Amino acid sequence: MTDMIAFGPVPSRRLGFSLGINHIPPKHCSYACVYCQVGATSSMTVKRQSFYPVSRILDEVRQKVEKCAALGQKIDYFTFVPDGEPTLDENLAEEIQALRQFNIPIAVISNATLLHQQEVRETLKKADWVSLKVDSMIEATWRKINRPHGHLNLETMQASMKIFAAEFKGELVTETMLISSLNDTPVELTATADFLSTLSPHTAYISAPIRPPAETWVHVPDTDHINRAYQIFASRAANVELITNPEDITFALTSNLQNDILSITAVHPMRQDAVEELIRKSGETWQAVEELLTSGALLRLAYEEETFYLRQLKR
Repeated sequence: MTDMIAFGPVPSRRLGFSLGINHIPPKHCSYACVYCQVGATSSMTVKRQSFYPVSRILDEVRQKVEKCAALGQKIDYFTFVPDGEPTLDENLAEEIQALRQFNIPIAVISNATLLHQQEVRETLKKADWVSLKVDSMIEATWRKINRPHGHLNLETMQASMKIFAAEFKGELVTETMLISSLNDTPVELTATADFLSTLSPHTAYISAPIRPPAETWVHVPDTDHINRAYQIFASRAANVELITNPEDITFALTSNLQNDILSITAVHPMRQDAVEELIRKSGETWQAVEELLTSGALLRLAYEEETFYLRQLKR
């Protein structure tokens, strides 16, 4: 199987039906987050570079759009949500511009680590919707959760996020991943919420690691801690939403069943019920999944009393 760049559409709790764009090979990132759902970072970097030809990304997206149109499948957003940090792609601005021909809103989900570069800020301003990761504003906790590249500095990131928030004309949101016993204490939550108030995001999302994380010791906070986080955030931000429950299982089938499973699970681990629903829609049998498991292309993982499936990433 070659790398598949366009995948889905997948049901997104924030963006409706999102056609994902996986334009960063696994696993080039400026972070090595302990909760990352696609596994450990194998290529830690802050250097922007070209990964795929813009023409290939455009062609793959066009094929998906055409298949969705034929199936009557709605696409609410194109979302750059790759195996690594999307702003590491130096062609991102050109890719966003190329996708404008489809008249579908464009979202980028970023960890905000490269916003100190004006070129990166200008690139993200071309999108309609941008999400910035804000897991902790306390240095020691930030390092323990996100495990940043050695050249990154938290104060510089804070300043650059404020600059971007003041300049961006689209919809800016933030996402904070709560990890039990790490960033879910009142001191941690207050520091994060105070910083978010300086950004004035359209929505401050609070999430939890509901899919298998990179580190097995990572767990979802209990309900009391999640509620406390919501109350502290809500006292400082205008709009706070929890995305701590599993999403819908209605994944779109747009091509060969095995290809769809592999392209989705490269960046979005699927629960067993979601895989079963995709098989039902395809008219095939569970044998297609067993073949992927036997070949080593797909992994079966257990997490929080659920069974998930994740594509085996190249190393």
